[in-house]
Amino acid sequence: MIDPFGRSISYLRVSVTDRCDLRCFYCMSEDMTFLPKSDLLTLEELDRLCSAFIAKGVRKLRLTGGEPLVRRNVMSLVKSLSRHLDSGALDELTLTTNGSLLEKFAAELKDHGVRRINVSLDTLDATKFREITRWGDLNKVLRGIEAARTAGLKVKVNAVALKNLNEDEIPALMEWAHGKDMDLTLIEVMPMGDIGEGRIDQYLPLSLLRSRLASRYTLTDLPDDTGGPARYVRVAETGGRLGFITPMTHNFCESCNRVRVTCTGTLHTCLGQEDASDLRKPLRASADNDLLSDTIDRAIGLKPKGHDFIIDRRHNRPSVSRHMSVTGG
Repeated sequence: MIDPFGRSISYLRVSVTDRCDLRCFYCMSEDMTFLPKSDLLTLEELDRLCSAFIAKGVRKLRLTGGEPLVRRNVMSLVKSLSRHLDSGALDELTLTTNGSLLEKFAAELKDHGVRRINVSLDTLDATKFREITRWGDLNKVLRGIEAARTAGLKVKVNAVALKNLNEDEIPALMEWAHGKDMDLTLIEVMPMGDIGEGRIDQYLPLSLLRSRLASRYTLTDLPDDTGGPARYVRVAETGGRLGFITPMTHNFCESCNRVRVTCTGTLHTCLGQEDASDLRKPLRASADNDLLSDTIDRAIGLKPKGHDFIIDRRHNRPSVSRHMSVTGG
């Protein structure tokens, strides 16, 4: 699949649910109204959809949410999709999780061919963690991370940089992650979903944070590419890798190889645009994949050059109206 700007689309992120057992304030409202379960694709439909993309050249597949591990019987989907790893059609099957259910599922993920996962964790302070997630238990997540490492999964920690909340903790979070042989990737807060003064005040440019870190640590740019949008540096003092995902200060659109599918079967070819293509209708209209394949081709043919994220007080509205939990990780 080649988009209008010559970019090869080889990475698919699929949300298996919009539900989550946490309510991180930069991701969703505390009183979220979730989709009726009848609107969601079945696990069998998700398998068929992912398989259609793999047949069209996707080499990396990431399961997301919401929180993917809260989807009932989600391990049956992981197990089924692992056949594409066995056949060589897929290079990697992975997922992004908040870690709350990892203690239960880590070994099973490894058994089904998952080799590395991303865990979203913004702080090591239990009180602050509860403030960010609204009701999360930090110790549960830490136990999940240890269970994943014990199972042999490679863990990368993702942290959203939040002004006046966790910005001073980033060095300690980095040293902790690197001490456990885990990469840390920092992410700028994005204007998705309901936005107000609070969201504006949360925004911390990673260019500023990197400058602060560079005054304390020796950072060396790396050419490493994990298939995602992060730019990496090596931190000499810890020996670990630190990534920066900067949709606001320095977008990564020129090398974008990704598309996203929601749990209802809506294809978004750009995280920061309102584009949408319904894949559920062609999926359910025919037992074969011809209609589905044609719909995917048309959507890829309309993939925009880039996103238009803006955060400032003159634009006190979301760049994209859908919440991140709906779009998928």
